Amino acid sequence: MNFNWLFKKKQNFPDFWNDYLHAFNSNIKKQEPITNTRFIAFDTETTGFNKKEDRILSIGAVAFVGKTIQVNNSLELYLEQDIFKPESVKIHGLMKTGSLEKVTELEAIKLFLAYIKNDVLIAHHANFDRNMMNEMLLRHGLGKLKNKFIDTGYLYKKSKHIIYQENLKPLSLDDLCKELNVPTVDRHTATGDALITALVFLKILGRLDKRKHLNWGYLLDK
Repeated sequence: MNFNWLFKKKQNFPDFWNDYLHAFNSNIKKQEPITNTRFIAFDTETTGFNKKEDRILSIGAVAFVGKTIQVNNSLELYLEQDIFKPESVKIHGLMKTGSLEKVTELEAIKLFLAYIKNDVLIAHHANFDRNMMNEMLLRHGLGKLKNKFIDTGYLYKKSKHIIYQENLKPLSLDDLCKELNVPTVDRHTATGDALITALVFLKILGRLDKRKHLNWGYLLDK
């Protein structure tokens, strides 16, 4: 496999981005067993759903290995708001000003990449969070995220053999919490939703393990 893309025009990128890319080059070795893998569940709160016009307001992430969630090593970032939409405050509760310590987009990128490294990312409706993150990266002259992604909504439907049913509405995170008996503490905060997503994912893994489907081919193959 050719990994030259990792180092293309490397000299034009900042060190933190080169360090991020290098982590993938060193991951050519055989995939770790799922039970030994460090997963990162993450979530973003945004001003809206348009990746071009809207902005990320906060990023929350929690790491876990096996069934152990590293709550004391979570990531919680609040970003300075250059775009403010009052109508979205009722969802996430984040004001343009306030007592929360906020960072710039670039600083958020550095901290997020240092936290996730080359680990597998877990998100609910993952394409949205991935697209918002990628757009933020592109605004700063960087590439897109290279991590593997797992969407909890897709994985749940796949595990229930309902993925190909037509006219099936997308499952919300609240739907999955109800189905899997996961408490919805701190819902609609980035870190709270990241923790809930981690718990949902672990519940799904438990079901897959019972069915002998707990393997990388099943998790990553769409």
